[in-house]
Formats: sequence, structure tokens, C-alpha cells
Amino acid sequence: MAYGVNVSVRQGELDELLRTHRIGKVVVYRVERSQLGGGFGDQDKYPYAWTVVIYIDGLPASVMSARGLRREWTSLDRLERWLREQGIRYWSVTNELEPLGQSAEPPAYPSVPPSFK
Repeated sequence: MAYGVNVSVRQGELDELLRTHRIGKVVVYRVERSQLGGGFGDQDKYPYAWTVVIYIDGLPASVMSARGLRREWTSLDRLERWLREQGIRYWSVTNELEPLGQSAEPPAYPSVPPSFK
């Protein structure tokens, strides 16, 4: 697992860890999906998800669901809301899996008309 993670924490334990000031750095990173669902069940089309490593007492821990599965998000927007709901205000993001300069979606703005070139 990335970041040398050998420890896990259930999301229900985060509140107590935050209250006791045991949480340090929080890293959001890209992983190959292990969970299906959320309308993104085609792993060939959507092979990656976002997950979280939280440093607890200096040790990296993967965030797990109540069912014992690694938490994954297909959207950084939803992940940001979840982090804020947990009381986490600061985190870093890294994406080492997808090549640079290759967007999965076309740009949101129209191309420049030939008359402006």
C-alpha cells in the first residue's frame, strides 16, 4: 500500500482522535479502485479513486469504513465535503497514477474561433 501504510482507522474513530489532538498530516491520494458503485461501476472507464491517509501519532493510517473496507471517493468535491464534516481543515493532494497533461474530460470552455487566432 502507498505511503508505507500498515495501520488502519475506522472513520467512526476520527472524532475522538481529533478531540485528543492525535491527528497530524492528512494526505489525499489516487489509488486503483477496489470498490464498485456510486454510478461509476465500469472500472475500465473509471479505474481510479481518491482515498485518505491520516497520520496518527506520526504513523500513517488508511481510513476504513464501518464495514472494514478502504474508503474511496470518485470525486474530490465529495471527498472535500467529507473531510470538512469530520473536522479536518488541512490536507494535501497527490496523484501519482495518472499521466500529466491528459484530461479525462474535454475542457469546459469552447475552442478559440479561427478568426481570433
